[in-house]
Amino acid sequence: MYTVKELFYTLQGEGAHAGRAAVFCRFAGCNLWSGREADRARAVCRFCDTDFVGVGPDGGRFADAASLAAAVAQCWQGEGGRRYVVFTGGEPLLQLDAALIAAVHAAGFEVGVETNGTLPAPAGIDWLCVSPKAGADWVQRSGDEIKLVYPQPSLMPGVVDASSFVHAWLQPMDGPGRAANTQAAIDYCLQDARWRLSLQSHKLVGLR
Repeated sequence: MYTVKELFYTLQGEGAHAGRAAVFCRFAGCNLWSGREADRARAVCRFCDTDFVGVGPDGGRFADAASLAAAVAQCWQGEGGRRYVVFTGGEPLLQLDAALIAAVHAAGFEVGVETNGTLPAPAGIDWLCVSPKAGADWVQRSGDEIKLVYPQPSLMPGVVDASSFVHAWLQPMDGPGRAANTQAAIDYCLQDARWRLSLQSHKLVGLR
């Protein structure tokens, strides 16, 4: 059984695939925060800006990998190019497994995953983005890109080993301090060229 908060077609807004058409499959649930505001102050990750609780109107509960892969395929609206699905959350690796990866591959999709890195990634993922969070046990220390939300006082880029990733991104923390955080991230990337700036472009242009 897979529990999906939402399933929709859009453009990827962040990282190396920014601007690419993709189906987003947002799984319900996370291991670093319940998703309830009453629990935010006690959560490991306190700055999440995503609703991943329960099942939304374009989500659902899927009994097996084949039925979820079929729903992903039904969402695709593009013509030409390689079809792409991004599994995100919450924390997608609480639910994503080998059976689902195989099923969406069979449907012609490239598989991207956005994870907090607290769980080891299963084999078969085509593009792995790891976004570690301060205070969490970070076990997945390699992938295609690392996306560090900035700033996190106890997890700063100067102490993070990004050498096992192809791309290393700093993403300004959203919220009331976004402007200051963006400038701070710009300044850091100018100082340390190992890191590149990633903006949430989907928010800037009004995409879901």
